[in-house]
Amino acid sequence: MAMLQERDDLATRAEWGGQSMVAPLRRVLVRQPAPPASGVEYADFAYPRPVDHDRTVQEHEAFRAILEEAGCEVLAAGPDEPGVLDAIFAYDPSIVTDAGAVLLRPGKALRLPEVELAERSYAELGIPVIGRVEAPGTVEGGDTLWLDETTLAVGRGYRTNDEGIAQLRAILAPREIEVLTVDLPHWRGPGECLHLMSMISPVAERLAVVYLPLMSVPFVEELRRRGWSFIEVPDEEFDTHGCNVLALAPMSALVCEGSPITRGRLEAAGCRVVAYTGDELSHNRAGGPTCLTRPILRG
Repeated sequence: MAMLQERDDLATRAEWGGQSMVAPLRRVLVRQPAPPASGVEYADFAYPRPVDHDRTVQEHEAFRAILEEAGCEVLAAGPDEPGVLDAIFAYDPSIVTDAGAVLLRPGKALRLPEVELAERSYAELGIPVIGRVEAPGTVEGGDTLWLDETTLAVGRGYRTNDEGIAQLRAILAPREIEVLTVDLPHWRGPGECLHLMSMISPVAERLAVVYLPLMSVPFVEELRRRGWSFIEVPDEEFDTHGCNVLALAPMSALVCEGSPITRGRLEAAGCRVVAYTGDELSHNRAGGPTCLTRPILRG
């Protein structure tokens, strides 16, 4: 009970917290795009084509404007040093709880410097760091998903390992947060990134956009046991980020242009949908609106 009271007290500070994927998004951290260094490092990051930095900057400015129009306080860090191209995906190097931030440890070596960037941002914002994942553990934020305020699902795959999950569980246990391990499929192997949130994005309490063909049977059964319903993404829209949806509030979603069937299904379910152009931000980098944001305060 003491920890629950601590969480309630911290949440009333209205600066950080909100252990939810769908409560109204109040404050959000984004990282402005870092320019290329050599111009060819896009291949190391497995991007399909070279980065158009000017267009990336324009799309990111428009993306931030959409968040602001939705009532979010947008905290724009960076731009970061040249060549740190994946740092734009602010969701991955940390998570935020009602008690403070947890620094993670990416499974992709090129992304390890992003943890220091996140730590620096939290120090500047006055948000405490309550723990960090250390080697040999790995956890990436894209593998973490709040099912409710006391349950965090964590995908176990090529980017998040058993040791990392064990460390995260130990960090969160004193806050009375349960960590539920979800096995991820091989998909296209370790060279390409498949996060838990590549296949599921909540848009309201117990309602999520999902790509069922890649979800594990035990996880689907657990969600159904908890009373969840699904809006399914068609096969042809999995690669266009149909599953990567950012809830701005319950039944209000931000999506990347390019998945019209999924958008139609969201709207048919009663969801208000706003879309952004992400030819460089998302389609060339394999990351949608959730990846581009680190929610700091929800509620």
